[in-house]
Amino acid sequence: MQFRRRLKPQVNINLVPMIDVVFQLVIFFMVSSTFILTPGISLIFPSSTTSEPVVMSKIVVTVVSREEVYFNKEKFEIRELDERLSAITEEERSDIKTVVLEGDRGISYSLLIEVLDLLRRNGFRAINLRTREIRG
Repeated sequence: MQFRRRLKPQVNINLVPMIDVVFQLVIFFMVSSTFILTPGISLIFPSSTTSEPVVMSKIVVTVVSREEVYFNKEKFEIRELDERLSAITEEERSDIKTVVLEGDRGISYSLLIEVLDLLRRNGFRAINLRTREIRG
C-alpha cells in the first residue's frame, strides 16, 4: 500500500528581522541628527581666538540689518522685536538659560549694542555672542 504525503513545504518570508533593523536605523538617524533654529540666511561671523562652546539655547537672535532681525525663525524689525520680547512671560523666561546673539560681521557695532540693550531691558541676562572659531 502506498501512502500520499499530506505535508507540503511552506515557503514564507519572515519580515520581522528586517523591520527591526529598519526601525533601529530610523532611531539612529533621529538621535544623531541636529536641529538648527537659525534662519536660512548667510552670515559671516566675526572671528575670535578665545571663543568657547556654548549649549544651544531656546532663543537665538540674529541681526542682519535694522529692518531684518530674526527671533529664532520669526523676522522682525527692531521696534517689533521689543514688543515680541516683552510678550514672553516670566515663567518662560525662567526656562531660558541663555540667549545666543549673532550678527554678520558687516553690521555696525551700535546696532548690535541696541539689540543687546533690548534683550537686557526685557530681563535676559545670560547673553552669548556667537563667533567663528579661528583654526590655526
